[in-house]
Amino acid sequence: MEPQLLHDVADSVATVVIHHPAKRNAMTAAMWAALPPLLDTLAADPGVRTLVLTGEGGTFCAGADISTLRDSPEEAQALAVRAEEALAAFPKPTLAAVRGHCVGGGSQLAAACDLRFAEEGSLFGVTPAKLGIVYPASSTRRLVSLVGPAAAKYLLFSGELIDTARALRTGLVDEVPPEGELAKRVTEFTRILASRSQLTQAAAKEFADGRADRDAHWAGQARGSGDTAEGVAAFLERRPPRFTWSVPFPG
Repeated sequence: MEPQLLHDVADSVATVVIHHPAKRNAMTAAMWAALPPLLDTLAADPGVRTLVLTGEGGTFCAGADISTLRDSPEEAQALAVRAEEALAAFPKPTLAAVRGHCVGGGSQLAAACDLRFAEEGSLFGVTPAKLGIVYPASSTRRLVSLVGPAAAKYLLFSGELIDTARALRTGLVDEVPPEGELAKRVTEFTRILASRSQLTQAAAKEFADGRADRDAHWAGQARGSGDTAEGVAAFLERRPPRFTWSVPFPG
């Protein structure tokens, strides 16, 4: 099978799989280019309430396919940044489910997700210093926002790999399920996400990502959504809420 991004939708969860096992799921130029339109399609699907990004088999992503950097590293980096930014802008909760190596461009993609769950034994690395590449400013800022300046500099300056214990301690990952338990935990957690108010999630995502000009917008959405009334009624009646607000997709 050619290197590609596979996807499916089940139980309100879209799963995107990085599939290039011959090169430990390294991202080719075509795969980088394919990610933004795929995300647009999934964002527009009203049946999708959350998205999981993972890798085929026992590796998340070993980074960019180095052979694609030989001819035009600037173009290759631009493709990666566009893909990363499209993932960060996905309007619904996103979760990177990491096994094995999450290195270079793989770490870029994982960092662009809202949350990262990594199976015990996984390894993380941000490796441009090994190739003499200037890491993109947007990617650097995103990494700093996750782990802080000192940990970001450690990763960027050295290119060394860190284990899940250190990744959890620095804030690079949010949970570390035991080996063999990642899929079960991701299924459990995405089921929780799918049951919650998309209104709350969408507003929280914008605010957490630094939007400071949408207070009035979200207040208006809350007033007209019915989600608050439904949530309160469900709590008082001791039943699961049936939230109806969904993320609008332009166009």
